[in-house]
Amino acid sequence: MAYKDVYAAWKSDPEAFWMKAAEAIDWDRKPTKALFDENAPLYEWFSDGLVNTCYNAVDRHVKNGRGDQPAIIHDSPVTGTQATITFAQLQDKVAGLAGALAAKGVAKGDRVVIYMPMVPEALVAMLAVTRIGAIHSVVFGGFAANELAVRIDDAEPKAVIAGSCGIEPGRVVAYKPLLDKAIDLARHKPEFCVIFQRDQQSAELIEGRDFDWNDIQKGTQPADCVPVEGNHPVYILHTSGTTGHPKGVVRHTGGHLVALIWTMKNIYNVDPGDVFWAASDVGWVVGHSYICYGPLIHGNTTVVFEGKPVGTPDAGTFWRMIEEHRIKVLFTAPTAFRAIKREDPKGEQIRKYDTSSLNALFLAGERADPDTIQWAMDVLKVPVIDHWWQTETGWSIAANPMGIEPLPVKIGSPSVAMPGHDVQILDEAGQPLPAGSLGAIAIRLPLPPGTLPTLWKAEARYKKSYLEHFPGYYETGDAGYIDEDGYLYIMARTDDVINVAGHRLSTGAMEEVLAGHPDVAECAVIGVADQLKGQLPVGFVCLNSGVDRDHAEICAEVVKLVREKIGPVAAFKLAVVVDRLPKTRSGKILRATMVKIADGQDFKPPATIDDPAILDEIGAALKALGYPHG
Repeated sequence: MAYKDVYAAWKSDPEAFWMKAAEAIDWDRKPTKALFDENAPLYEWFSDGLVNTCYNAVDRHVKNGRGDQPAIIHDSPVTGTQATITFAQLQDKVAGLAGALAAKGVAKGDRVVIYMPMVPEALVAMLAVTRIGAIHSVVFGGFAANELAVRIDDAEPKAVIAGSCGIEPGRVVAYKPLLDKAIDLARHKPEFCVIFQRDQQSAELIEGRDFDWNDIQKGTQPADCVPVEGNHPVYILHTSGTTGHPKGVVRHTGGHLVALIWTMKNIYNVDPGDVFWAASDVGWVVGHSYICYGPLIHGNTTVVFEGKPVGTPDAGTFWRMIEEHRIKVLFTAPTAFRAIKREDPKGEQIRKYDTSSLNALFLAGERADPDTIQWAMDVLKVPVIDHWWQTETGWSIAANPMGIEPLPVKIGSPSVAMPGHDVQILDEAGQPLPAGSLGAIAIRLPLPPGTLPTLWKAEARYKKSYLEHFPGYYETGDAGYIDEDGYLYIMARTDDVINVAGHRLSTGAMEEVLAGHPDVAECAVIGVADQLKGQLPVGFVCLNSGVDRDHAEICAEVVKLVREKIGPVAAFKLAVVVDRLPKTRSGKILRATMVKIADGQDFKPPATIDDPAILDEIGAALKALGYPHG
């Protein structure tokens, strides 16, 4: 069946489409219908079904004869260790920890905060919580104590499961002191903590509150799976949010299972038994959907990687991983490939490895600039698929559905809307715009299964943040356009569309031009306040390894390129070379923070920032350009 037929089948009868997709899940009680819209504009899916996430991700594969198949491959170049866990072994580990949690009083509906490094036990913890019908809230390992405290107060967990430490290249990050401080700061106090002790650094346990991962399981019975309603939350995941209180995105169990299993074949084109690697972290939505749940629910082998694309030990790490573990699909952020390209611009490392098992590379998490996509296609010789989604949606809004019908790739576009998503480009008044017009990207309600039904304990905030601006739509916060073939182009966050002398211009389009310069590894363009024109664009460029040309010359060349490709209307006259760009730990460039520095506004470094010292470097670069004025 062609993509257009599948999409048309969904559009003509969404109920039938999603009920058929739900047949891929093992239900304790099948739902009577797909959509529950009695409380519109709040929608739910498969609410009256009964089902368990952990059973679908683990137990059923053991029952169906896949017990000996690897479920998890752990590869940790930072510790020099590797391990493989079969589905049968995973079932034992998960049931054991779940039994220990249940013996300590954790029950259906209770919350458990998970604060773990990239080790298989992070997935064991997530699955153990869902096994007994509790709700997990994973916090990125090593997150600052005050940010962890905010999330503890929001989720109000009965327990916290944490690792003793995380390992970064060249250093050990102790998690337990951060956890202790967070609990001190938090208004809500968890009843107990489970600590997974790592060899690299063990933590001191507080008697009566903290329990060793292994010791707590001694003498307890393994737990069985507890069926929950289709609309029972499987997890809360807090968006990092650059300002204010993080939003707790809720995911309902039934829709989560149905959506994720549908994507594994239809979008990623993997079959049960294939090795799928999402090079992300369990603290982010990609880690929830495509390290832990999606692959395991579908019967794939998932990869848990504790390392970096460069420096552990070099820019060939990803290629080694593909060769050693026979990885079929790799999913990562464009920033990872920009790092590899910057270190090894000619792609010399890949020649040392056999990457023939790889069928496709998927990119998401930020805009994938055409230059990076082209480079990846040239070195890997496989389709490079940009696809677009958000923490809130949990899976692809737009993608190239490799398992339905690989569509022609248009570099710069995450391709077309997936079933369940009626994507529209709206003007400020909420009216749909014609093909090729830049506007706000919105999705007609209801959102499909697997997306957020609300925010944790914040229904009014959910409506205000996503539903009020364009009634009848979910507001994505991104800006872009749809071409005459139905391909979507994400050009910027809505905030990053700048107004230069009355012309609405996309910073993303300018970044594409800068990234096309042969010396540029990565870049960012921001709009700074200007008395005459309202806003003016400023470009920041990081250079490829080994480039030693005059920086002023390179800046003049990129300014000329923008003038040639976008035109004088962009008023692009200022560019500066910097060593690095400020990013979140997940690789998103902090453009809004850079704008505040340029405009002389007060700002608070986002909690998710990778290295706050970079902001001083950006400030110095802006100062050299004369910003902020005066």
